[in-house]
Amino acid sequence: MRELSLDQVKTLISIIDLGTFSAAARALHLSQPTISLHISELEQRIGAPLLIRGSRRVMPTAAGSTLAERGRRILRDADLALEAVRQQVTGNTGSVRLGTSTGIVVHLLPQVLETLEKNFPQIEVEVSILGSTETMARLTQGTLDIGLVATPQKPGKDIVISHWRSDPMMAFVPARWNAPKRITPAWLAEKPLIFNDATTHMYHLTMDWFAAAGHAPRGRIELNYNEAMKSLVAAGYGAALLPMEHLEKSGLHPQIQILPVVPKLMRHIGIAHRRVSMIDGATRNLLHTLGLYKQTANQK
Repeated sequence: MRELSLDQVKTLISIIDLGTFSAAARALHLSQPTISLHISELEQRIGAPLLIRGSRRVMPTAAGSTLAERGRRILRDADLALEAVRQQVTGNTGSVRLGTSTGIVVHLLPQVLETLEKNFPQIEVEVSILGSTETMARLTQGTLDIGLVATPQKPGKDIVISHWRSDPMMAFVPARWNAPKRITPAWLAEKPLIFNDATTHMYHLTMDWFAAAGHAPRGRIELNYNEAMKSLVAAGYGAALLPMEHLEKSGLHPQIQILPVVPKLMRHIGIAHRRVSMIDGATRNLLHTLGLYKQTANQK
């Protein structure tokens, strides 16, 4: 048997519900010959009569009743499927895969996700904690939709990177150290240091800052988790260069001094994603939400 046409099934149901071919034609905005053709083709495909044509009202045969009953379910499922697709296309529902670092997850991402939840409660964000290099690789591979990455980065094929925010790098120094009000590379290079992992963009940013002043210090330990680095600073293990990712006050860390560095050093974060023509509605809505927290020049 050939495949059924949803339009023909809808015609059959309308005739059974309304009782006549002409009433079904008016309800469906079709001509009566088209209605008759729909039923004729259905009966040919089924291989049995579906309707009993009476003088006043058309009645379904047993086969017609069965097909109409199952057809109602099919049409409801088809409507639900179309609505689900519409919701996904508009971005009201869907899943977005986002990659970013631990520092952004701890300090910056929660407020973004809170806003997204308020506006689009049916969008699910799957967060992967990754370094910027791996995030860019996975965007290119298609296993991530959005990445919050340290910049500059070389965009991959069909990947767009736009500026999101810039945060000053600060010296996190144990409170008991006798430190100047502004930290220079020369002063810090002589102290025990806690560095980010050598594979990270932050590590290279830090080492370039020292190198520009003629220093090449070695760290006592390398980590890839800023909050753990702060804990080690608080314990007096060493000092660290870290971004000020929120309005962090030294009073919140009584065992840490947070001091500006000279020369000034900034960590820049960008939003990386595939071209807009290649992304779905849920991803566009998350990009829009991230844009609400984009840092302007006056905020830097």
